[in-house]
Amino acid sequence: MNVQAAAMEQTSAQTASLAQPLALALDDVHKSFGATPIIRGVTLAVRQGERHAIIGPNGAGKSTLFHLISGRFPLSSGRISLNGEDITGLKPYEINRRGLSRSFQVTNIFPRMTVFENLRCGVLWHLGYRYSFWQNVRKLNDANERAAHILHEIGLAERADMPAGLLTYAEQRALEIGITIAGGAAVVMLDEPTAGMSRSETTHFVDLIRKVTAGRTLIMVEHDMSVVFDLADRISVLVYGQVIATDTPERIRNNKAVQEAYLGQALDGEH
Repeated sequence: MNVQAAAMEQTSAQTASLAQPLALALDDVHKSFGATPIIRGVTLAVRQGERHAIIGPNGAGKSTLFHLISGRFPLSSGRISLNGEDITGLKPYEINRRGLSRSFQVTNIFPRMTVFENLRCGVLWHLGYRYSFWQNVRKLNDANERAAHILHEIGLAERADMPAGLLTYAEQRALEIGITIAGGAAVVMLDEPTAGMSRSETTHFVDLIRKVTAGRTLIMVEHDMSVVFDLADRISVLVYGQVIATDTPERIRNNKAVQEAYLGQALDGEH
């Protein structure tokens, strides 16, 4: 995708997202570990279908915020809503069943299972199959077809029968994204999806993210500013546990407070 086409798609997505209801809303969210405050009053609104990036320096609290949204950590105070439903205090699996799925910084797959089996595991619960020892998963045609479709979407069809642990790093990250969307989640959270990739791998991966999250809400933490400005409709900047700005990529780039707090250093680090 050329720069002009990407910019036109981004502008169109930004306009459309403003008319959509909220997918995720954080209201004065706080998180402390003992006497140490990490998240200090974050209020954030992400609309359905929006691609929203959360950026900030190391130690800003980005991963902690992801853990709070996905239910891995309990809030100290505040409220989080998913598609208008209060999910504050719910367990991760309960939040997942309400339509939110996430990846982690560290690749999280079943290395001894095949690529196809990894995806099928992600599909089963979404299709209504529960733990049952007498069902032969090979005969669950709908689950197998859905897993095969995702396999093609993420470009790993030729690796279907390979143990997932033998995939390259970039392929394992692609598989993890496939597992993340396998459950049919409408809200997808990606934590540093391109970390550790080469420039060519990153370029391919951005295209993959754009394709597999089409029609979904995407929330991502990412340090690579070229990825952020390429993908995001809006960007929130988190510094010392507080959001200091939320705006379009161009306005964030030109925001003096953001430049002073983070962005100037981040952009300099790319050269």
